Amino acid sequence: MTGQVRTVDGRVAGRRGQETRQKLLGCLSDMLNSSPYRDVKVIDVARKAGTSPATFYQYFPDVEGAVLEIADAIAAEGANLSELVADRSWSGKTGRQNAEDLVEGFLTFWRRNDAILRVIDLGAAEGDKRFYKIRMKVLNAVTGSLADAIRDLQAKGRVDESVNPAAVAGSLVTMLSAVASHQKAFQTWGVKQNELRPNLAMLVHLGVTGRKPPK
Repeated sequence: MTGQVRTVDGRVAGRRGQETRQKLLGCLSDMLNSSPYRDVKVIDVARKAGTSPATFYQYFPDVEGAVLEIADAIAAEGANLSELVADRSWSGKTGRQNAEDLVEGFLTFWRRNDAILRVIDLGAAEGDKRFYKIRMKVLNAVTGSLADAIRDLQAKGRVDESVNPAAVAGSLVTMLSAVASHQKAFQTWGVKQNELRPNLAMLVHLGVTGRKPPK
């Protein structure tokens, strides 16, 4: 853990305090996997962490405050998805591989953080600006990288000038996040994971380059 960690009243937490705080966040994350966000109570988190509600309140104002801490860390991780796009070639089979890597990265990230991402989406949908900002932090970096890739192809004359890079990039990222958050639904429609990935990659490649990926 880097930087100073402070308690609610502004004191700098020592090593044990930081460990306790992190344990509380870890227990809360686990509970979100099996319980609706608003059903989670401070006393339950504290009990699971082997401490008291008073200790919880030393580090967080309430459950929502702790959830926002977790969500912000997840957003920082999600911003790294841009590395699957930035400064990569979209020519030939390399472009197809890039599209497949991006799809795999999205699906894996969402599956690994499904519980907290559902909370972020819920808060954003309800108009909570804090959750909305976090959701955009997750998506903005990769959207910007995709838009840059499309602009680069336009500059090389490989994508029509009428294409709006930001509009296409935003649409692709919205599609990926929506599909990633509803992966189980595709199974009920008879779509297997190994069928979903290549079809999503085809749509991403088509969106970025205007062409189907080479076989």
